[in-house]
Amino acid sequence: MGRVLSYSRYIVLLGVVACVVVAATLFLAGMVRAGVLVVESLAAIASEKTPKTLSIATIELADIFLIATAIYIVGVGLYELFIGDAALPEWLVVKSLDDLKDKLISVVVVVLGVSFLAQVAVWDGQTNLLPYGAAIGAVILSLTAFGLIRRGKSSKAVEEMNGK
Repeated sequence: MGRVLSYSRYIVLLGVVACVVVAATLFLAGMVRAGVLVVESLAAIASEKTPKTLSIATIELADIFLIATAIYIVGVGLYELFIGDAALPEWLVVKSLDDLKDKLISVVVVVLGVSFLAQVAVWDGQTNLLPYGAAIGAVILSLTAFGLIRRGKSSKAVEEMNGK
């Protein structure tokens, strides 16, 4: 039974492959959108609306790449947690589920900020953005508090294990 459970960890490869494929698809879609954006912008370079349109589209493009990055980080993190080490930069190495959560929360916070910025960029001056911004702020505050509280509990547990 122990051997079966040991090998069952490879089920996680399904999630890893799915995350990497979805991330690659998003990166590819972002590249295609970037190419179309450049071509359309060059075609309409004299238009007064081109700089603002380009700015908004660039923010939306950054959002796509950030989401793709988050999904990639989840895939790589699951691989490192359940399968084995991968040759990655130190900042991307995942040693625990808490590491993976921290990395994902960090990207989510940035994506939320970029989403709000995209709304501000297309703001018509009429729509009340305060509730939207406050909701995003509340989510960011909650995620930050969650991370700080969890880290505090984790460091206390490590201190207790070390006999301090």
